[in-house]
Amino acid sequence: MVQPAPPPCPFAKRFPSQLVRDDEFFMSLAYNQAIDAWRLDEVPIGAVITRNGEVIASTHNQRDSTRDPTAHAEIIALGQAARAIGDWRLNETTLYVTKEPCPMCSGATLMARVQRVVYAVPDPKMGCLGGATDLNALPQANHHLLITRGVLEKPCLELLRAYFQLKRREENAGGS
Repeated sequence: MVQPAPPPCPFAKRFPSQLVRDDEFFMSLAYNQAIDAWRLDEVPIGAVITRNGEVIASTHNQRDSTRDPTAHAEIIALGQAARAIGDWRLNETTLYVTKEPCPMCSGATLMARVQRVVYAVPDPKMGCLGGATDLNALPQANHHLLITRGVLEKPCLELLRAYFQLKRREENAGGS
């Protein structure tokens, strides 16, 4: 059976200046990863991990293409970063992700000892760094993350909404 072509992505990638490597710069790289996910017909969520201002991991969701329920952008990025530095302890790293991490990804981020998480879009249904719940607020945890919310929220939210609207239209057209 031939797979249908993924839906075309109507969003352009961002090309931030390398001169200002701030949260918006790195979130732009995560946004570009989310566009790559869309182009592969994956949920458009991208993640980047930095250490000392350098990217050590960069990826996007791959659940459908790998048929792996754990292939979220954050989980894949954590593995890439651990391999890059040769340690599972990701102290002094920052995770940039286009949507608030789910329970699995929030837990893995805490367990990996990531220093900071920057996310764009809050997730009141499944987000676990302040959305539906906050795993970071567990008082008995031996590690806590620094959290920055809302960096490039508008473009990341527009990307997610457009993708799911298109998917719903495709489902409705197929079910008629």
